[in-house]
Amino acid sequence: MHKELEAALAAAGAAAQVCRRVQETFLPREVVLKPDRSPVTVADFGAQAVINHLLGAAFPDIPVVGEEHAGALRCQGELRRQVVEAVASVLPDLGEAEVLAAIDRGDFGGGSGGRFWAVDPIDGTKGFLRRQQYAVAIALVDGGEVMLGVLACPALPWALPEAEPMGCVLAATRGGGAWMQRLGGGPRESVAVASETDPRRAVLCESVEAEHSSHTTSAEVAQRLGVRTAPVRMDSQCKYALLARGDASVYLRLPSQAEYREKVWDHAAGAILVEEAGGRVSDLEGRALDFARGRTLASNRGVIATNGYLHDAVLAAVRAVVRGG
Repeated sequence: MHKELEAALAAAGAAAQVCRRVQETFLPREVVLKPDRSPVTVADFGAQAVINHLLGAAFPDIPVVGEEHAGALRCQGELRRQVVEAVASVLPDLGEAEVLAAIDRGDFGGGSGGRFWAVDPIDGTKGFLRRQQYAVAIALVDGGEVMLGVLACPALPWALPEAEPMGCVLAATRGGGAWMQRLGGGPRESVAVASETDPRRAVLCESVEAEHSSHTTSAEVAQRLGVRTAPVRMDSQCKYALLARGDASVYLRLPSQAEYREKVWDHAAGAILVEEAGGRVSDLEGRALDFARGRTLASNRGVIATNGYLHDAVLAAVRAVVRGG
């Protein structure tokens, strides 16, 4: 997977540059709302264009399951101009038509046949807007199995509680372990999950937004486990990064709406990172996440990720709370 990994790392790094540039020149009018009322920015569109173009140049036969599409840009001239300008900061030769085509290259439907990239250009757009945590996420899925994952986390410190966020990249390949390096390059250091076996000393992380994951249910689970510390609330798949490198031991994604199903691009990269770092990832019933069902995890409900040692205890607590036991 060497060539595929290096292509994903290059694409994630270039997309992170776009995100930082947009933050430096951010204006409120650069934010629009999608039909589900979630925000999308110039950086979301620009980062997806950069990722899809670079991955397409390296692997033209591998399609992309991406979060964004260019429909909104085709009817908003000023927004479209800003996206093209943002992309030009790292890919100056791309014109407007090429940028739009690159964004729309992410319209693949996914499934169990062959390989595809799963791309979230900015996972945690609200965190990005708050100048807090967000991630550029890229994963390669083959026959429904995630084979590699890359998370570029531009605002995540190299180590907690380091005050100055330097930015880092975490990556993993199936059977090859997980590692981390500073954003922009440098030595690669292996990462591993925490060895904590006592649920009472677990560090639990969850989404900032209660609409993404039920804080009430998480609190009930923590109480049942006897967790002594307040949860770490953070946007994006940076939570998977914390788990993979041992800064947290439990990540709960407990749906606040019964009908909601997670998106492939929201978990593919993070899940393989945790697994290759020695942890375990499942849904609320203990089933492995199924990335072979299209653009969503249609056969799963919710996500539980742990350091592995605590998984059975956390799973039992979640089941008891969800089922009212």
